[in-house]
Amino acid sequence: MTAAEVHTPGRTTARRGELAAFLRDRRARLSPADAGLPPGNRRRTAGLRREELAQLAGVGVTWYTWLEQGRPINASVQVLQAVPRTLRLDNAEREHLYRLADVPALPVELGLLLLPAAVLEIIASINPLPAMLVNARLDILAWNQPYADVVHGWHSVPCEARNIVWCCFCEPEIRSRFVNFDEEGPLIVASLRASFAQHVDEPSWTEFIRLLSVRSPEFAQLWARHDVARPGARRFKHFRHPLLGELQFSSTSLAVSEMPEHRVVVYVPADDLPRETLTRLRVAGAIGGVQRVQP
Repeated sequence: MTAAEVHTPGRTTARRGELAAFLRDRRARLSPADAGLPPGNRRRTAGLRREELAQLAGVGVTWYTWLEQGRPINASVQVLQAVPRTLRLDNAEREHLYRLADVPALPVELGLLLLPAAVLEIIASINPLPAMLVNARLDILAWNQPYADVVHGWHSVPCEARNIVWCCFCEPEIRSRFVNFDEEGPLIVASLRASFAQHVDEPSWTEFIRLLSVRSPEFAQLWARHDVARPGARRFKHFRHPLLGELQFSSTSLAVSEMPEHRVVVYVPADDLPRETLTRLRVAGAIGGVQRVQP
């Protein structure tokens, strides 16, 4: 079923009306001086004209006019991305525009993503419980020292992509660290498949899936099954640590309100794992703190 089939005509019309009003308002807020244009004569309003905005964005005047009028035109990600940049929209406004236009928002590059200081402090303060921050694609954006200790020795070669799915299916040592990878692996792929539904047309996602499928025939086979599962659906985690043997955790996910599609994942010791074991995970000799992906 396509997006067009699940949207009712009334809902689509309402979205287009909201989109038209939003674009007109933001265009009116941008003066010619803001855009580096001369003020000109006989302007009815202080804002930019449609023709000026279309020229600055590098899109057709007719196409932009129809977009602002709320007409049912196709608005691709590649063409539409120039509009919020020209209107100088912030991240929240840009996401709002894309949502109203029924196209997926372009993702922020990991290296350019500004992680809220409060979120990083929370992850660090969860010590001694292992914790990490992940996005919808299961990229690991930040983690505390206990989490680093849990995954100690997981990579026999430098990590190519700090992503849970990539590491599980493309790194040679990872499979042996899961006691039950035959159960865990399919669920990880099913979770990624469920999140992919919100990012079908995004180049970064489609290329990521393509590369994964090329590198791992097993991933490609699981991906072709179209199984879906909620992110974090499997709460029980059973790892094999190189120094401490088997470790069992219950996984809990906490949504981050200021970062949509991001969650803090915390590992809580299972009943049969003494909490004292967490203090023995200080194999790296570090104390506290939080690490994050560097630009």
